[in-house]
Amino acid sequence: MPPRLAILVSGTGRTLQNLIDKIADNSLDAKIEIVIASRQQLESESRAQRATLRYEVIDPKSFENIESFSTKLFHRCDQFNIDLICLAGWLPRLKIPTRYDQRVISIHPALLPKFSGKGMHGRHVHEAVLASSETESGCTVHFVNDEYDAGPIVLQRRCPVLPHDTPDSLAERVFKEECLAYPQAIEKLMRSP
Repeated sequence: MPPRLAILVSGTGRTLQNLIDKIADNSLDAKIEIVIASRQQLESESRAQRATLRYEVIDPKSFENIESFSTKLFHRCDQFNIDLICLAGWLPRLKIPTRYDQRVISIHPALLPKFSGKGMHGRHVHEAVLASSETESGCTVHFVNDEYDAGPIVLQRRCPVLPHDTPDSLAERVFKEECLAYPQAIEKLMRSP
């Protein structure tokens, strides 16, 4: 039986779409049981609907604190017997219960530990890479813990930073690597004993 995934989204859902496509073309052996969004009216919702996936919103602003928010979210994952939770552009912090230790992963658009931490997501990362005159960038799939971008690395993929790159051109090149890295990481984790 393929591993059961929960995908957590906070934005457009490009990473979600990549995983939907990889499962559809049989290059990723997995099943998305539920997509959970952190807010209403995201493009991710239409992507999930087109793929006939269960889609729900659990908004952290509806909860008193991170603990009650996290309790609700992980309880929902329990109801679907989720094997692996994949953060796909998910922004809110989570308090990960012990039962999900090493079962929550995320992808970061840089080579961790560089360009990480609070506020380092999306375009901000690529702007920082270019400002630092790096010659190489890429992406990192890592386990999620209670600190931003600080969990153990699962795998990385690299790409060059070109002399005339803009944040957008670098983002596109990194995203191509992300499209390969996330499915590879899921396969790696689900096949390890």
